[in-house]
Amino acid sequence: MQDYGTHTTPSGDVVLSVKDLVITTAGSEKRPLVNGVSFDVHAGETLCIVGESGSGKSLTSFSIMGLLPPDTLRVASGSISLLGESLLDLPPDALRSLRASSMSMVFQEPMTALNPVKRVGDQIAEVIVTHEPEQGKAQRKARVVRMLGDVGLPDPERLYCAYPHELSGGQRQRIMIAMALILEPRLLIADEPTTALDVTTQKQILLLIKELQRAKGTSVIFVTHDFGVVADIADRILVMKRGDMVEIGTRDQILSQPADPYTRALIASVPSVHPPEKDAKESDVVLSIRGLNKSYGKPSLFGKGRQVKALTDVNLDIRRDEIVGIVGESGSGKSTLARCVIGLVEASSGQVLLEGKPLAPSCKQRPLQDKRRIQIVFQDPYRSLNPRITIGESLTEGLCNIGTEMSEARRKVAEVLSIVGLDAEVLDRYPHQFSGGQRQRLCLARAIVMEPDVLIADESVSALDVLVQEQVLALLLDIKRKTGVAILFITHDLRVAAQISDHIVVMQRGRVVESGVPTSVISRPAQDYTRELIHSAPGVHWDFKNFCAYA
Repeated sequence: MQDYGTHTTPSGDVVLSVKDLVITTAGSEKRPLVNGVSFDVHAGETLCIVGESGSGKSLTSFSIMGLLPPDTLRVASGSISLLGESLLDLPPDALRSLRASSMSMVFQEPMTALNPVKRVGDQIAEVIVTHEPEQGKAQRKARVVRMLGDVGLPDPERLYCAYPHELSGGQRQRIMIAMALILEPRLLIADEPTTALDVTTQKQILLLIKELQRAKGTSVIFVTHDFGVVADIADRILVMKRGDMVEIGTRDQILSQPADPYTRALIASVPSVHPPEKDAKESDVVLSIRGLNKSYGKPSLFGKGRQVKALTDVNLDIRRDEIVGIVGESGSGKSTLARCVIGLVEASSGQVLLEGKPLAPSCKQRPLQDKRRIQIVFQDPYRSLNPRITIGESLTEGLCNIGTEMSEARRKVAEVLSIVGLDAEVLDRYPHQFSGGQRQRLCLARAIVMEPDVLIADESVSALDVLVQEQVLALLLDIKRKTGVAILFITHDLRVAAQISDHIVVMQRGRVVESGVPTSVISRPAQDYTRELIHSAPGVHWDFKNFCAYA
C-alpha cells in the first residue's frame, strides 16, 4: 500500500470555490458543455475529478485558469473564486498575473507544453522574470536549481542547461511540476500528469506532489481517469458525466459506496491486478525473436566512446491467437523492441522471423506484403493521424498502397469502423474533430483493416478513460478471437497486462528478467524487480470490482 498521507473530510479554509459553472460553445447555438458544476477546494486538500472522455473535466480546469479559447468556448454563467476573488470578473492582465503566482497547472503532455528550442532552466526562470522581474539573474538561477532539486531531479546544475528532448518522460513531467510550483501557488491543477508514465515513475511523481503539498499547504485539483491514482491520493472525489456533476464525496464514500449507477460502472470497469487463470497457448508460433540486440552510439577512435544498450539478447515467441504483454519501467526497452520488430529501428544483431521466415532489419527493405502482416498502434493518437488529411484518406492509405481499389478500400474501412464502434460518416472528418478515445479507435481500425498476422499495441490504451479502455480491450480480445491475430501488447499498466495477456514478459534495462503466464508472474513473481513493479502500481491495495480494499 502506498503511503500518500491521510484521507479525511477537509476542514481548512476554502481556496477555490466554483458555483453553478456553465460552459457553452461561443457560436449562435450556445451548446452547453459543462452544466451547473459546483465544488470547493480547501487548503491542503486533493480533489480528484474523474469521468470518461468528454465529461468536462479538462474544460472545468481550463475555465479556472482562464484558458478557454474565447472564439469557441465561454463561461455562460456561474462563478469561480480564488481566495475570495472572482476570477471571471478580472481583466486579462490581472488574470495572467495570478497564473503561476496564485494558481498553476501541470498539463498532460510535457513535450507539447515545453518549448523544444529553449533550455528547461530558462523556461522555468521565465516564470520568475514574468512575475518578479526585479530579481537578478543569479538569484533566479539559484532559485530554479534549488527547485529542480526539490522535485527530485538528479544533478540540477546540469539539467538546468538541458533541452526537453534530452530528458525522459518522467523528468520532463518533473520539469513541468517545478515550473508550476516555482512561485509557490496556493492552487495546483494537474491534468492527467501521470498518464504516460510507468508505475515506478508515477509513484515518484505522486509522492512528490504530496510532499510538496504538505510542505507548502498547496491545494490540488487532480484530473485523472486512473482510479488507482484516485484511491491513493484523493481526499475527495468529484464524478462528472457529459458536463454534469454526478456526485461528490470523500474518497471512501465514492469508492466504497458510490450512489450513482454511472459511478459504479466507472469503478467496476477498473481491471483487477489479480489475473484470471489462463492456460498456456499451444498454437503455431507466428513471430519469433532470436538474440535481438540494439545499441545506440558508436565506439570512438580515441577510446570506448559512449554506447547505450537498449536491448540485450532478447528471445521471444508469439503464437497465433495469443496476447503477449510486455511490462517494465521507462527505458526498459519495451518500445525499442516493438520498433525493431516492425522495422522502424534496425537491430544491431539478432533476427525477427515471421512464420519462420527472417525479416529484413529495416521496414524500407521489406516487401509490401511483409509490411502488411505486421501493424502497430502507437501510444499517442494525436500524433499518429495526419491532421491535414481526412480520416478516410488515413484509413485507406495502407490498402491503396498494396493495390486495393479505392471503392473496395472504403468498403473494408467502413466494415472495420463498425467493429470499433464508429460510423462510416466519420471518413470525411479530420482528426481534431474527435476525442482521444475516438482517435485511438481510428488508429486501431487503420491497423486492423490491413488484416495483419501480428498487431503491436504500444501503450495504446494508456491515455483512455476506464470505460473506453474497457471497450478497447474487449475489442482487442474480440478481434483476436475473430482473426487469430497475434498481439504484442506493451503497457506500463499492470492491471491491464494482468487481465488481457496470455503471457507476460517483464523487461528491465533491455533484458527479459521474467516471463510466464499472468498468474505466475503477477501473483507469484520470482524477481525482486517484478515485485517492485507490482508494489508501485497505484491502487494495488484496492478491489475496485467489489468496492472495497483488499483484506
